[in-house]
Amino acid sequence: MSGLRTTLYNIFLKRSSTYALTIITGTFFFERTFDLITEKLFESINKGKLWKDIKHKYEE
Repeated sequence: MSGLRTTLYNIFLKRSSTYALTIITGTFFFERTFDLITEKLFESINKGKLWKDIKHKYEE
């Protein structure tokens, strides 16, 4: 386990530039994943109440 930890440290955290890039990349993927999950949760809770579910009643 120590070897893996050392390797990860040397790749991602040793230099400030790679550390900042790791944080930015991780934040981007976390935000995108969080957005997709909350969107699906919102749609499942509000199924039948959203415009995409009822627009056929109002369009001619």
